[in-house]
Amino acid sequence: MIRKDEKTAVIEANRTHETDTGSPEVQIAILTARINELTEHLKVHIHDNHSRRGLYKMIGKRRKLLDYLMAKDIERYRAIIAKLGIRK
Repeated sequence: MIRKDEKTAVIEANRTHETDTGSPEVQIAILTARINELTEHLKVHIHDNHSRRGLYKMIGKRRKLLDYLMAKDIERYRAIIAKLGIRK
């Protein structure tokens, strides 16, 4: 779980306008922060399969948001991919 101040920092860094909290870019960035944190947890707690399932669900949700953004505006998609370093 990311803390409130970390989540606020992620929103500030990825919002498109002053009151933006729900754009696809912000949602993808929040999910990416949660995925990264949970990945580190699972490196230590290898047998935590309940958390692993949650991780897979978050990855799927992020994938759907990325697909939506790619279909809607390819430049915004490329920008968020580059900014978050999701693709290798």
